[in-house]
Amino acid sequence: MTDSKRDQILEMLRDAGVLRPRDLQSLGISGEYLNKLHAEGILDRPSRGIYVLADAEPTENRSLAEACKQVPRGVVCLLSALRFHDLTTQSPFEVWMAIGEKARLPKVDYPPLRIVRFSERSLRFGVADVEIEGVAAKVYNPAKTVVDCFKYRNKIGLDVALEALRDCWDKKKSTMDDLWEAAKVCRMTNVMRPYMESLT
Repeated sequence: MTDSKRDQILEMLRDAGVLRPRDLQSLGISGEYLNKLHAEGILDRPSRGIYVLADAEPTENRSLAEACKQVPRGVVCLLSALRFHDLTTQSPFEVWMAIGEKARLPKVDYPPLRIVRFSERSLRFGVADVEIEGVAAKVYNPAKTVVDCFKYRNKIGLDVALEALRDCWDKKKSTMDDLWEAAKVCRMTNVMRPYMESLT
């Protein structure tokens, strides 16, 4: 491996945080170089086809970045989105991701995923394009995340949804109008109305 190729790969990793072999195609570099750097102990491979710098300090969002890299059409949702927006005290060990009702189930070894299927309208509404550790990611905005928690309260618990609603309001992460709009899209207006009224 030439020093220039090694330097290019390491530079890309410092910028992006996470690389897949296909990310090197634009530079005309074979993905085999990632394997060589892994064999030399310079890179870690947390899961098949995903490489990170061995000495990189992972942030608490590393697993989100890895999940978004492997499921680029998925949207970080529910408990993982709450954590991302600092709206919960919980730290889910799985990355919660929304996909379409007819989308193929992703086959991912690591990080562990919790896949939830959303209708097309609900899947597209309230998506924020963000960057997590250099990786382009999609995360639901705070209002949509809170409403999704009410919609899936049987899976995550009503107490979690109520805590998220209170935090979202207290921390001014969204307006009542934003919450109401999301509630209409997710058909949660009747469920959420009394809780929202109690805040104002």
